[in-house]
Formats: sequence, C-alpha cells, structure tokens
Amino acid sequence: MNRAFYDNEREIDLAEQKTLHKREKRVVAARTITFLGAAVSFGIGWDMNLHHLYIVAALLAMIFIRLMNYHERLRRRKRFLKSRLTVLNSYISRARGTWRKRSNDGSIYLKNNRPQDVDLHIFGEGSIFQYICAARTKRGRDLLAAAFNPEPPDLNEVRNRQRGVAEILQRPRLSLDLEAYARLMPNNHDTSELIVSVEEELPPLGKIYLLRFVMPLILIASVFLAWHGIIVYELSPLFVMLISLAIATAAIPAVNELLAPLKIISKELRLYHAIFERLESTNFTSKRLTAIRDILTDEMSAAQKLRTLSLLVDAANARHNPIYFVLGNALFLSDFFLVVTFMRWRVDAANHLRTWLDAFAEVEVLISLASIGQTRTTYCFPTFYEDDEPHLKVEGLTSLLVADAKGVPNDVELKASTTIITGANMSGKTTWIRTLAAAVMVAYSGAPVCAKSFAVSRLAVMTSIRVNDDISQGVSTFYAELLRIKSMIEYTEKNLPMLACIDEIFKGTNVNDRVIGAKEAIRRLTNEHSITLVTTHDFQLCDMVDEDSRISNAHFEEYYEGDEIKFDFKLRKGRTHTTNAKYLLRMAGILPPEESKT
Repeated sequence: MNRAFYDNEREIDLAEQKTLHKREKRVVAARTITFLGAAVSFGIGWDMNLHHLYIVAALLAMIFIRLMNYHERLRRRKRFLKSRLTVLNSYISRARGTWRKRSNDGSIYLKNNRPQDVDLHIFGEGSIFQYICAARTKRGRDLLAAAFNPEPPDLNEVRNRQRGVAEILQRPRLSLDLEAYARLMPNNHDTSELIVSVEEELPPLGKIYLLRFVMPLILIASVFLAWHGIIVYELSPLFVMLISLAIATAAIPAVNELLAPLKIISKELRLYHAIFERLESTNFTSKRLTAIRDILTDEMSAAQKLRTLSLLVDAANARHNPIYFVLGNALFLSDFFLVVTFMRWRVDAANHLRTWLDAFAEVEVLISLASIGQTRTTYCFPTFYEDDEPHLKVEGLTSLLVADAKGVPNDVELKASTTIITGANMSGKTTWIRTLAAAVMVAYSGAPVCAKSFAVSRLAVMTSIRVNDDISQGVSTFYAELLRIKSMIEYTEKNLPMLACIDEIFKGTNVNDRVIGAKEAIRRLTNEHSITLVTTHDFQLCDMVDEDSRISNAHFEEYYEGDEIKFDFKLRKGRTHTTNAKYLLRMAGILPPEESKT
C-alpha cells in the first residue's frame, strides 16, 4: 500500500475542509448583511418615494441570490470532502487491520447450497466481501457478490476484468472520488423501482397539452391589447391567467400520474451526474473501462441527460410550492411544459438508464476488487494456465484477512495429487487451506491476490471445512460432512478439474471408523483431475504415501521457548511427529500441571 499517498490526500482534504469552514462563515455573514441591506433599501425607498433605492434593493437582492448559490456549492463541496475523508480512512483502516468495523459484510449473499461462502470467509462477518466492498448501490453489491463463484470461470472474461482493475489501481484519485460520490447516496441504494417506472410504456399525450403554447400566446396578446388601451374583458390579462390556472388545476391528477417516476428520484441524480461526468471525461486505456465510457457516451451523454433529469426533479418538487404553482401555471402553464419535457426525456434516455446504472455498478466492482492492491504491500495479478490439467503454483501467498505485518507467506506448487497435511493444534493447517482456496476464488473474480506470484488453471473449488449439523432436517455433523465429500467424489466422475479442501476429515465419528472412511475417500479423490488437500490429526493417513505416488505429506510445526508455545506457520514437506493437545489443555486449566508431564 502506498500509505504516504493516502496520508497526504487526507491532509490535503482536512486543510481544504478547514478553509471551506472559514469561507462559509464569511458567506453567511455576507448573506445576512446583503439581505438586510436589500430590505432596508426597499423600505426606505417605499417610505420616502426614492425610486433609485429600488434599484439598490434589486442589486442587493441579486447579490443575495448569488451568495445563496455559492453557499450551496460550498456545502456540497464540504459534504463531498467529508465523504472522501471517510473513504480515505476506510483504506487506511484496512491497511491497519481494523477493517472489521465496516458495516457491509455481504451476509445476505450466503447460500445454503454453497458451503464455500462460509468455509472460505467469502461472505459474512470478517469476510473477504466485507474487506473489499466499495459498492454503495445494490446493483454494484449484487454484481460484486456474483464475481465470487466456485465454478471454473471464463478466463478471457477474467483477464478483461483484471485489466480494468489494474487501470483503477493506476488512478487512485479517480477511484477515491467516485467512491466518495457514491457514499453520499443512501446505503444499498436501489434504483430498480425507478428503472421499472421509467421503462413503462408511455400513455399518449392528449391534444390538451398543446395549450402550453396557446395560452401563453393569448396572454401575450391580451397584454399587448391592454398596453394599447384596447380593453376586451374576455381577453384581459387577469382573466386569461385565471383560465390557465383553472386548466392546470383540473389537470393535476393526470399530471401527477405522468410525473410519478420523478417522486422516486432524489438528490442521487446529481451524484450520478457528477460520477458519469467524471467517467466520460477520463481517457481510459483498458478495454473494460473504455467500454463503460462508451456506454455512457453512446448516442447521448449520460451525464447531460442525468443533469436534465435532476432539473426536472427540482421543477417537479417546486410545483408543490403554492406560489410557484400559481405563478408558473397562470403565466406559462408550467405543469404542461414539465410533463412534455419529461415525456421527451423518457423517450430519449429511458432505454439507456438501465445500462448506464449497470455500467456504474461494474465500476463499483472494479474499485472494490482494486482495493486489495490499494491496501496491501504485496500483491500480484494471477496468471492462468490454459491446460485442462489441474495446476496451482503460488509464491509468498498470505491471507487477505490477516494484516500485512502478521501474514506469513508460503509457497506451493500442486498438480493432480492429494496432500495430507498434519500439524499440532493452532499450527495453521486450516488457515492454509482456506487461504489457498479463497485466493483461487479471488483470482477468478479478476482481483489481485496477496502473493508474489500466483498461477492457476481452471478449477472448481469445493470445500468441507466448517461443517454444522441441521436439526430441522435431522442431519448430524458427521452426515453433513459425508454429503459434502460425496459431492466431491461425484464431481470427480465428471472428469473435470477440481480443488478439494477437507479440514479434519470425518472428525464427527470415532477414530477407527474415521480412519477407514478417510482412507477410502482419499483414494477416491486422488485422480488425474483433482488437487485434494486434507488436514488431519490421524497419523495413520500419512502412511498412504506408500499406496500411491500421487499422495504426499506436508505439515506445520510448533516450537517452545521456555513454557511458551509458538508457531511459525510455515508449510513443510513430510509428516509431523509432534502434538500439543496436552499443553493446550494445561493452558486452559483442564489438565493439572502434573497430569501434563506424564
């Protein structure tokens, strides 16, 4: 992680935040003085019949309006900076290892029929999803969750996404700004209802909407006649205005129905406008991001259309103001103009809105996947073997869920084979197979992995690690594990490449049955299509290396400094010959000291 970059950006934003706060105070004071000056000038001019003071009051009123607009821009910038600082702190917290306080852990994406999600900490508390997710919208989160799939991927698609993630890594300020804009939206912002409303078939507009031209022309004619002293009661300006207002009032139900989609839209439109404007103005080089920019600029500019839509929303909200409604409709039939303008917007842009929002959802995915490279000191983009034979080679692999400073790198190269991993309790067996399998799924998502190098072929990732019983279905822990391993064996019958990770195989039954069942399962899972990793405390399984040359042993060790047990978490070849259960029982106070010495 380029920690200096994020710390520097944070200091710059904090300094600007202080400057804006001081500037806002001055603007508020100027607004107050200008407003009072305009009011006093108008009052004195009225009382003393000094017409030139009306001009002064009008000028001060114009300055007041400009100051209000400037103040609003200042407040928007302050909100953006606050959001950007939150994003910066999020990156820094992940580098420090305090990221588990992040709110969105992706628990809603856990699937009962996909144990890998829990076994490999893909979703849920303390998960990979919680670590990387930068998506604020529901569409972005759904797409990010879909990127983590244990099934073999389309490698061309993965490489395409990798190049997009790599370009995001090269543009850290762009990703910071886009994420900051997105964070100003409501959490899990969902635009589905808006899209459905906008895409509905348009009802035909009646000829009554032609009155939006007719009535203002009649009003202009009546003013002209009145100005020249020609008084026609039926064409007096006031009478024409009352007719226009009556027409607008009678049309309120129909207008409300046609403008209903605008009720769903709020300030997010301005944020989308800012996001799309930034994306459209960036010259991307990767195919993925270039395609996204092309989607936003094809036929029409998404940023310009969203700006128009945000102005329509403001106008729709303003019509609820009685003064605006009366004056706007009496003079111009503003409701009719608003309806026709919105209908034209829907014709021009409604067919593109879904693709625009989907394009931004993909950008959120790329930013999320890139966060691994933004927050880790050691990472690489995986390469992929084109051969159908299973192959996995890694150097310096550590867990994404462990802080950089605490991660212990390991190397391994695996082809079609079975590795029986032994080691004392807490030595790192389970963590290693989780780290390896999870890294494969992360690699298939298009993200970088925490390793010096990482190469893998197309593999289905299958696991049996965190196995629980199901009381409602009458399924014991042992039987649940049987079902998992059975599914692995059935998958091998398809002759498709697989990475199978089994932790403490058949731990739910007695040692004799466990060893017998484990040996048979290992035999079935040792074939030319599978990379199988099995952790166990049953040393009898280590003797299987004599049965098949494709079976090997590996282990983790512990060591002691005085009475303190320590682990180096390094994977070594061969079997272990030590245990530490009694030591841990003594530490927990379950065994008395003298018992542990025998």
